[in-house]
Amino acid sequence: MSQYEFKMPKLGESITEAAIIKWFKNVGDPIEEDEILLEVATDKVDSEVPSLVTGVVSELLYKQNDVIKIGETIAIIKTDGKVSVKKTSKKESNSGTERSRSANKKTKSKKRHTSSNTSFKVENSNLFFSPLIISIAKEHHISFEELARIPVSGNGNRLRKSDLMNYIEEGRPYKFAQPVAEKSGFQVPDLKFDKGKGKIVEMDRMRQMIADRMVFSKHTSPHVTAYVEADLTEMVAWRNKMKILFLEKYQERLTFTPLFIEAVAKAIVDFPMINSSLDGNNIIVKEGINIGMAAALPSGNLIVPVVKNADKKNLYELAKNINSLAVKARENKLKADDMSGSTFTISNVGTFGSVMGTPIINQPEAAILATGIIKKRAEVIEKPEGDSIEIRSMMYLSLSFDHRIVDGFLAGSFLRRIADYMENHDLKRKI
Repeated sequence: MSQYEFKMPKLGESITEAAIIKWFKNVGDPIEEDEILLEVATDKVDSEVPSLVTGVVSELLYKQNDVIKIGETIAIIKTDGKVSVKKTSKKESNSGTERSRSANKKTKSKKRHTSSNTSFKVENSNLFFSPLIISIAKEHHISFEELARIPVSGNGNRLRKSDLMNYIEEGRPYKFAQPVAEKSGFQVPDLKFDKGKGKIVEMDRMRQMIADRMVFSKHTSPHVTAYVEADLTEMVAWRNKMKILFLEKYQERLTFTPLFIEAVAKAIVDFPMINSSLDGNNIIVKEGINIGMAAALPSGNLIVPVVKNADKKNLYELAKNINSLAVKARENKLKADDMSGSTFTISNVGTFGSVMGTPIINQPEAAILATGIIKKRAEVIEKPEGDSIEIRSMMYLSLSFDHRIVDGFLAGSFLRRIADYMENHDLKRKI
């Protein structure tokens, strides 16, 4: 057996080094000529590098994320002694160069910032930024803090070029990272909070996404919250009377959720501007009324399944749809389509015993409704014959809205209309 020294290949005329993104082979693995050995990143392109010989991988001299000079030996491959290194054409030896040239055509006339030819690892995270990523980020004035917020798809929690380009095309939704203030202006003090000691619980992927989206929503939309109080005595009485008959007739449970969604859908028909999103300087008023309902998963994380075309469904169809989504959520069987396309969201904080809530808008929607606990209270009831004190079933409704799109008059009118539909529930309604 003889040994073949596999060197970092030339990847372009001006490229002097490359970072190892991933090894596709481990020590002891057999490899065929032209089989991919590793993937590398330069300041111009990511490339898959094939083996030039057939044999067995004997040594891998560098690790993932290491930056290597072109021409330096990076692996040892044992061969059968009949080394027949494939002569690479100019096109093959400059793997990725053509793609690089094509990608650079659009920016040919622009002066590009050159990277420092070093990899960068974000403090307290596991994100690797290749020289290519750093170069693109410099072009678009994207900070490392902002890069760290972009969802990644690469192996080893690596941000790929496609991730970054998609993020830029989407309008850089996570560019809310606070810049460091100039010395002449106010600077946020480093207060060195004592965070205490205790059990460390690492946030799972879903909790991290929820955290990012909530912070993004608060930084994107100027949140304002309006409140009303609704008397649900008639609705509660009707539901208590009909829930057993409903179950016997349709084999579906009748909760308050379909009744709430029914009232909200009617109010949206009356005030369609609440069913909108902002796109630059344009307001998109949605055609369909798709209502998301925030639900808790067994893990404790929140998810938002969506009732599509809620305004076109009767009470039975709403109850069936909602019950099905609730079961899927509990069993972690929700599909992407079950959670996409919402135009307005309801969060029933009363489920947890909360009197009211101030929910954060589910982007890119214009508003979100929170329904509190239904609680019996002594209320003063005005009647023609005089006032009286009665026990009534009361609930607070709170609407958080994006003040860029929705003003106070629209929000207040819409919220009051929801309460009116809930309060004026027909006690003689048939199922």
